[in-house]
Amino acid sequence: MNRIGFDNAKYLEMQSSHISERIAQFDNKLYLEFGGKLFDDYHASRVLPGFAPDSKIRMLKELRDRAEIVIAICASDIEKNKVRGDLGITYDVDVLRLIDAFRSQGLYVGSVVITQYAGQSAADAFQRRMEHLGVKVYRHYPIAGYPNNVPLIVSDEGYGKNDYVETSRPLVVVTAPGPGSGKMAVCLSQLYHEYKRGVKAGYAKFETFPIWNLPLDHPVNLAYEAATADLGDVNVIDPFHLQAYGETTVNYNRDVEIFPVLSATFEKIMGECPYKSPTDMGVNMAGNCIFDDGAVRDAARQEIIRRYYTGLSDRRQGKADDALVFKLERLMQQVKATPDQRPVIAASLRVAEETGNPAFAIELPDGEVVTGKTTELLGSCSAALLNALKRLAGIEHGVHLISPAAIEPIQTVKVKHLGSNNPRLHSDETLIALAISAAADPAAAQALSQLSKLRGCEAHSTVILSQVDTSIYSKLGIHLTTEPQYETNKLYHR
Repeated sequence: MNRIGFDNAKYLEMQSSHISERIAQFDNKLYLEFGGKLFDDYHASRVLPGFAPDSKIRMLKELRDRAEIVIAICASDIEKNKVRGDLGITYDVDVLRLIDAFRSQGLYVGSVVITQYAGQSAADAFQRRMEHLGVKVYRHYPIAGYPNNVPLIVSDEGYGKNDYVETSRPLVVVTAPGPGSGKMAVCLSQLYHEYKRGVKAGYAKFETFPIWNLPLDHPVNLAYEAATADLGDVNVIDPFHLQAYGETTVNYNRDVEIFPVLSATFEKIMGECPYKSPTDMGVNMAGNCIFDDGAVRDAARQEIIRRYYTGLSDRRQGKADDALVFKLERLMQQVKATPDQRPVIAASLRVAEETGNPAFAIELPDGEVVTGKTTELLGSCSAALLNALKRLAGIEHGVHLISPAAIEPIQTVKVKHLGSNNPRLHSDETLIALAISAAADPAAAQALSQLSKLRGCEAHSTVILSQVDTSIYSKLGIHLTTEPQYETNKLYHR
């Protein structure tokens, strides 16, 4: 399993301090565009072992008395019912989730901005809903020629038409349900309005990846390319930073491409651009908190392998194309990663070959790999889950944690009354049955108590799993990959 290579305590301290310094650089007013996931940043925790998934929120909590949150959402995303792929909820619903999540952490949510508003009826309904809930809502409008027509953009007919978002704290964190929501435009529009009011506010950007002070071809930065392969993002050397300082830093293509326009916009608003490069705009300190480069390199290679297998399975399911898979293959080659470096793959394939049925493997925290095979009672992922819990609890392999007699009535209900074609227990059904057994069986109770130890473990299935099983493994924090194969040759799969 991965060894720790990232100092999270140092990161929290450095990041909070650096943002405070950036606030002081301006007129005690900073608009901070927050990219990536504020909650549950599991990509960062996988490629930077030691990084806590909630680090960004913990860092903001250090600044809670000085910070407020503004959430941007694009009107067309509301109109189209755009869905977050990781959560399966629409962007407008995710705004509600984000507000609740921020408030639960003691962070102040000041308002919501509907960007690119052009009279969309769904956006109107969303605004009414938010206002009924006591949330302030502002509108920003499309600007012809954005982002290149700087004279129009930075005028009363451009940013000047947008609502001015009333804020009350020195640090305004602008975030969104997903990419393309207009976070940067909200920040720049606010700068325009603040300067018209005599407030010399500033702008900065917080993106964890790519890490600017790691090499371009470092596996951590290439793992970011793998994670955003479907968006077409690529890491590049920041030519503006190299020219200004003679220092090689890494940024990503969209920021580098847009920087000349941003620079001209800053000059129009502020009189001069406070930054000489896209790298200058960033405030990310993650690269300074890596203390074991070998550990993070190994972890990043594992992430690229996982992304590759996800790409293969997505292509099999019609959710990705050949171009995505080819890009992931190229990244695998760049970091010299192979499936052999992921032991659960070979172990599951071996069991599948021996049994002629789907198989599953889990790598435990000590590096031991346990497997599960398909039986009449359990699917292979359920069997592997029980075997892993038994191993962690020191229970003999042959011990039944769930009585077969208890499983059979569950199967009857599934098939006879719920219309399921698969009588075998899924992972969620297996865990519920184990929890029931734990009430009377000390061994089952001991096994159930090991669940938290599975977080961060690796797993591989020889077939594409049902959404139910995939979801359970995700909730348990197990890093799952699958072969790009279905269990049957049917055209319709659930």
